[in-house]
Amino acid sequence: MREAHDQKMQELHVIVEEIKEANSAQNTNNTNQPTLSSQHNRYKWWLRIALYTMFILVGQSVAVMLGRLYYVKGGKSKWLVTLIQFVGFPILLVYYCISKNPKTNDHHVEPRSSLIVAAVYVSLGLISAALGFLISVGVQYLPISTVTLISASQLAFNAFFSFLLNSQKFTPLIINCLVLLTVSSVLLMFNNDSANPSGVVSRVKYVIGFICAVAAAAVGGLVLALTQLAFRKVLKRGTFKENMDLVIYQAIVATSATLVGLFASGEWKGLTKEMEEYELGKVSYIMTIAWAAIASQFFSIGAIGLIFEVSSLFCNAISILSLPVVPVLSVIVFHDQMDGVKVISMVLAIWGIVSYVYQQYLDERKSETDISITNE
Repeated sequence: MREAHDQKMQELHVIVEEIKEANSAQNTNNTNQPTLSSQHNRYKWWLRIALYTMFILVGQSVAVMLGRLYYVKGGKSKWLVTLIQFVGFPILLVYYCISKNPKTNDHHVEPRSSLIVAAVYVSLGLISAALGFLISVGVQYLPISTVTLISASQLAFNAFFSFLLNSQKFTPLIINCLVLLTVSSVLLMFNNDSANPSGVVSRVKYVIGFICAVAAAAVGGLVLALTQLAFRKVLKRGTFKENMDLVIYQAIVATSATLVGLFASGEWKGLTKEMEEYELGKVSYIMTIAWAAIASQFFSIGAIGLIFEVSSLFCNAISILSLPVVPVLSVIVFHDQMDGVKVISMVLAIWGIVSYVYQQYLDERKSETDISITNE
């Protein structure tokens, strides 16, 4: 009896230990499951960031390079190059449909006038069309490397217009950015011989191209400041839908305005002959235009994605990375001259951009700190 009792007790002890081990394993699985899920979500987030970054860098670089290729190989229509920058907006509609649209509570936001919202869309669309035309003229008459370096001064203009429209303060870093980007552009102004060594364009056209490139940088800075003002005064929700609506309707207005310019100028009449005489052939002519339009919209998708996944500051920082990329590609593809003056101009531009981005970073950190103190 004693042995039987001991045997039963031993069996019971074994059963209890097995139950404990099972419970321990289950608890371990339950503990690890959220961690594994969190890591999986983190990996997916980094994958999206990498994808959007690639869209910005590749989209921006390809669009600019193909726009220049169009002119180099026989294209002449400024309005067509302007149209390329906006006409691919249906791609954004596809992106809008397949993207997750997070639900937000907008009851705390005051109702807006549809007329005022429409006026914002139309105004920004028309200004964007003017911006696209100025860029097309600059790309036609100037080397890509020169246009890219001049476009960096857009940050300086943005700071200036933000000071006027959005009460942005001129900190030492912002002033440093303004000075450096101004000097960078002035250096390029006196670099005509190097930028146009073989006399591809006349001095008059070079000056026109330079003025249009600087004007494009100014208008680009104005668009950014006006967009910020619109979100602060009118478009206050800041939701995915609201941002997508702004981008899409702005592109529709800009496309419509550009089509009016294309037909009013009469440039549309020469497009058929231009396609037939294109150095790379008809198919390459169509593919150049099509891929430039697609690349422009991929840039837009990447920008929208980074703004929502991270911040507008991070998006601007990523788009700035094309500053050294495009000039290097232009030297390889179009054999642009990259002399000492352009190198100095690039270094000054990058220095000014870093100053601007760092100031934005400090402002964002201060804003987050103020919000956390208020919540406490």
